[in-house]
Amino acid sequence: MFEILKQRYERNFVRKDQLQRYVTLGKITQKQYLEIVGEKQETEKTEKEV
Repeated sequence: MFEILKQRYERNFVRKDQLQRYVTLGKITQKQYLEIVGEKQETEKTEKEV
């Protein structure tokens, strides 16, 4: 499920709010959600820039 959702997100077929629903339903973990949307990576970049 993770790989499918990751590919769909990259192709703009799935939005962040839809991915969060999959977390709520237990289909993916919060960690997987962050990996898909790149939130964690963006935070790390911001910290390094400051």
